[in-house]
Amino acid sequence: MKIATWNINSVRLRAGLIQKLIAEESPDIICLQETKTPDEHFPSEIFKEQGYAHQHFHGMKSYNGVAILSRLPFKTTDIHHRVKREDCRHIAAAFPKFELHNLYIPAGGDEPDPAINDKFAHKLAFVDEMSKWFKDRYTPETPLIAVGDFNIAPYENDVWSHKQLLGVVSHTPIEVEKLANMKASLNWTDTSRHFVPEEEKCYTWWSYRNKDWKKSNRGRRLDHIWITQPLVKTLKSQKIIQDARDWEKPSDHVPLIATLDL
Repeated sequence: MKIATWNINSVRLRAGLIQKLIAEESPDIICLQETKTPDEHFPSEIFKEQGYAHQHFHGMKSYNGVAILSRLPFKTTDIHHRVKREDCRHIAAAFPKFELHNLYIPAGGDEPDPAINDKFAHKLAFVDEMSKWFKDRYTPETPLIAVGDFNIAPYENDVWSHKQLLGVVSHTPIEVEKLANMKASLNWTDTSRHFVPEEEKCYTWWSYRNKDWKKSNRGRRLDHIWITQPLVKTLKSQKIIQDARDWEKPSDHVPLIATLDL
């Protein structure tokens, strides 16, 4: 079974890119972030026609928004509000063998100081809440998958320059520490680093500001698929579709796919 996660940066604008991903990779489940559309305008029929009859999405105009598109039926679905805000950042779907959580963690703005930057304070509070929520609600033996744009690159080789980005939001020590706490909450396995050694560079995002993103290769690994320990033995591979950064009118993120034998 293939599970894909992708910050699509507008599902209506880039529905054709999702269709291209389907044609090339045929994922069983697609999780999207930054869909940027209220539910009544979500292009549901396009994906139903391609076999994704089971859909769960929660969106708003212009910002945020998350979606799960599945060929497999859900048992139940949920929408979760975080840090006392209803800003469309966390949905879940239960399948017979696991429960799936799709997250869009706040980006955090530009200034990594929660005292003067509410966006950064929101981000830190969001990750803290997720850590506690997972730990309080589940045990490490619960088969769970958490995917999405976490907006944090936790390891030195998850960014193009560890030294230069230590003071840049997405790689600051406080963010890395809080994401590590979230990972420890249920002893999650980070599927990308399960296959790619930590000493190797690994990215899923390249800024629009770089005219030649491939040449400069100033990337960050912001997109993640985590699984709890009962699912680790089913994990077969992971794949980052780097070529998608060169597709027509691309997102600045590329799809990440994990394959499990379920």
